[in-house]
Amino acid sequence: MGRVFVISGPSGAGLKEIVGQVLDGRDDIGSVVPVTARKRKSGEQDGVGFWFYDLEGWNAMKESGELLECTEFAGNDYGTSRRLVREQLDAGKNVVLNLEVPRAAQFKANMPEAVCVYMAPASEDVLRSRYEATARSPFEVSARMDLAAREKAAASFCDLSIRTDDPEQAARELSALLDNA
Repeated sequence: MGRVFVISGPSGAGLKEIVGQVLDGRDDIGSVVPVTARKRKSGEQDGVGFWFYDLEGWNAMKESGELLECTEFAGNDYGTSRRLVREQLDAGKNVVLNLEVPRAAQFKANMPEAVCVYMAPASEDVLRSRYEATARSPFEVSARMDLAAREKAAASFCDLSIRTDDPEQAARELSALLDNA
C-alpha cells in the first residue's frame, strides 16, 4: 500500500520546480485529479484537470467527509477526494500533492498518516527578491511576504522541512523521502 505526501510552502520557494523534477519519470506516483464545483469551461473534460460536480454533489461530498481538504477561490470550490486518493493507495502507488499551507493542514487533520513536508525558502531576503522580480507594486511584495510569514507560522503540523536554498539538494532530499516510503 502506498503513502501520501503533502508538499507545502510559500509561493516563491520553488516547490513547483522541485516537485516537478522529482516526479518526472516516476511510475510509483499515482495521479489524483482535483475535484471542483466550478462550471466546466468549453472543451474541458471530466478527469482531465478536474473532476466536475454540481453544487448538490459538492455539498454531499463535504457533508459525508469525502473531501480531505477543500477551499473556495474566486467564488469556486476546489478540493481533494478521499476516494481518489484511496484508489491510488490501494493500487500500491504513492500520492504526492502540492497544497497551500491551509489546505495541507486540512488534509493532515483528515488523514493523519499523510507525511507533510514544508518546503522552506532559503531566507526572507531570497523570498523578497523573488517577489520583487514579479510583483506589480511594493504593496504586493509586502502582502506576499506577510502571507509567507503566516504560512510558516501555521506549518507546525508538518512532519518535516526541506530547505530550498539549493534546489538540486532539495530535490534529492524529497526524492530520497519518496524512495524510502
